[in-house]
Amino acid sequence: MWEDILIYVAIGFVAQMVDGAIGMAFGIVSTSVLLSAGVPPVTASACTHAAETFTTAASGIAHWRVGNIDWRLVRRLALPGMIGGALGAYLLSEVPGDVIRPYISVYLFILGVLIILRAARNARSRSNIGHRHLLPLGFFGGFLDAVGGGGWGPMVATTLIGRGAEARYAIGSVNLVEFFVTAVISATFLVTVGLELWPIIAGLVVGGVIAAPFAALATRYLPERLLMIVVGLMVSGLSVLYLIRKLAP
Repeated sequence: MWEDILIYVAIGFVAQMVDGAIGMAFGIVSTSVLLSAGVPPVTASACTHAAETFTTAASGIAHWRVGNIDWRLVRRLALPGMIGGALGAYLLSEVPGDVIRPYISVYLFILGVLIILRAARNARSRSNIGHRHLLPLGFFGGFLDAVGGGGWGPMVATTLIGRGAEARYAIGSVNLVEFFVTAVISATFLVTVGLELWPIIAGLVVGGVIAAPFAALATRYLPERLLMIVVGLMVSGLSVLYLIRKLAP
């Protein structure tokens, strides 16, 4: 029992270091591990989001403490993200998430490549993302996160950075809003399917909370161009790996 918990503590630590530093991957890493162990998709997503409720709270506070938050982004992403997350969690028990994930993976791959090209050109950041773009972005980001067991960061942070938002503010703000999104998703799962596998949830929580302040500091001090390249490579790489597994006979 304790050996298993320590394994998930390590997974939670690594996943949160990546997620807190570049704005994505906790849900993807955690859900992938659970699925590979034979956990049903709806249970894997429910456990991951239950753990993320705690890790995203720690991550959001850490980013706030080091000055990585753009409150304009937080205000405009939170409500639509929560609505999309609740709807996605409700539908997951009826519609398999794998049906729409290939299309999202293609979108993310293209976006990742665009971010890498932008970093290679050393394009300067701009913060002219319109209000009308943030509302649907938050909604679909929350919906994807619930249905796919992860995806808020890859969808929202990547899109913001791709549209020119400064990387540290996009990552910090997206991490803070993710707390509200995952809290709503977890509550929806609790009502619809219940929560199981508490040792796994506890391990992911402990590892993620320990890693949160270190990841926020990494975002605060790493160069923006490097962060953009890492985000682009991460998104494109994960998208390609998923599509390869999906298309493999």
